Amino acid sequence: MSSLPNHTTITIAGTVGIGKSTLTKALANKLNFKTSFENVDHNPYLEKFYSDFERWSFHLQIFFLAERFKEQKRIFEYGGGFVQDRSIYEDVDIFAKMHYDGGTMTAEDYSTYYNLYEAMVLSPYFPKPDVLLYLDASLEDVLNRLVERGRQMEIETDKSYWQALHNRYTEWIEHFTEVPVVRININDYDVDDEESLDQIIEKIAHVLSVRSKHTLSSN
Repeated sequence: MSSLPNHTTITIAGTVGIGKSTLTKALANKLNFKTSFENVDHNPYLEKFYSDFERWSFHLQIFFLAERFKEQKRIFEYGGGFVQDRSIYEDVDIFAKMHYDGGTMTAEDYSTYYNLYEAMVLSPYFPKPDVLLYLDASLEDVLNRLVERGRQMEIETDKSYWQALHNRYTEWIEHFTEVPVVRININDYDVDDEESLDQIIEKIAHVLSVRSKHTLSSN
């Protein structure tokens, strides 16, 4: 099995309910890395958001942006060695944009949000993760996992929202270039199987090796 440098930061991306948190824990345990999770339980806007998208979408996105920015700085200050549940890039490119396009975030709010994102995240000083591990799945698989997870506010949300979100993710990952990407389908691994996790780590190590060689040749 290939190993990863102990300063590596892996961020796991994918739509709601796809299994990011579960894989975050499994990979961190396997690599002896720290974990970084979304602040869901202490989010003052999440439940309100699911009951009224238009009223709370801006508040929710600002909360997530601030929390993820602080967390990215914390990871950098630790010197890496983290597996992170969800990337900061998804917030603006998928969630905020979807609400703006769908009319549940005003043009003024979206502009304010994007200006903050641009100043905070698109700065050359922002500490990027080393690799983005993207989880692929069919919409049916995602909906089944949401039911299994059992969060009532998600189960009661109209299927059209999850369909739109799934479509956004599918389009987004095709054009994402901020950091190297490793794509895996959720049906191709088992978090309880050591060999399965080894295969994921092998793919990450390969992508990082290719990037390192490319960087050296460019210099």
